[in-house]
Amino acid sequence: MAGARRAAELVPADAVVTVPVLETGGEKVAGVRAFDVLVENQRLTREALAGIDDRVITIGGDCAVDIPAVAAAHARHGDALTVLWIDAHPDVYSPQTLPSGAFHGMVVRALLGDGPAGLTPEQPLAPRQVIIAGERAGDVSEHEYLAQTGLRRYGVGDLERVLDGLRGPVYVHVDLDVLEPTAFGTTCYPEPDGVLPQRLIDLVSQVDDIIGAAITEHAPSTDNVNPGEAEVIRLLGAALMR
Repeated sequence: MAGARRAAELVPADAVVTVPVLETGGEKVAGVRAFDVLVENQRLTREALAGIDDRVITIGGDCAVDIPAVAAAHARHGDALTVLWIDAHPDVYSPQTLPSGAFHGMVVRALLGDGPAGLTPEQPLAPRQVIIAGERAGDVSEHEYLAQTGLRRYGVGDLERVLDGLRGPVYVHVDLDVLEPTAFGTTCYPEPDGVLPQRLIDLVSQVDDIIGAAITEHAPSTDNVNPGEAEVIRLLGAALMR
């Protein structure tokens, strides 16, 4: 959560709403760790979003923070919405295929309606509404799911292809682990051979009609702020808010 708070301070905004989420505890239920905490945090986030009728940039500790924001965007824009999921991982595990029970590895699957009750939106996205970009670390079970559902997936080498035919309204999810860890290392699950920061900023700057976004998984290990990494977050936030 400290990383989320620091990242939020760097993103330009007319107003900041802090959701008082629970940070610890919780029981493993239905194969999901801290299930009750996650359910309550989603409820609190939905409450915070209910009074906002504007573009929202969500800054969170992990990818699970996206579900209420994407659900709100889907309710507003319907089937015209596209979710651009920029992440080193596709996040399409299920409770049965992820022994740790870490829900942030299941978020895209939940957004598609194939997640645990209580953590899955009432109106799921269709596979055609989701594009995964920068992924390079999914396991066999995840790639099987991607093939079965037909989700569009682009790696680091063909990243810019996500822009082909991309039209708004677009919700952009950014997990900072999509970045090359030698250039931006303060993430929860860094993966080698990632996207260089300026390339990501340039890509996001070319996405039209961004109606909402998230920046997640910033995980500095000390109180010292790396000026270069802070500048990356600031520029990325500015690109999302332009």
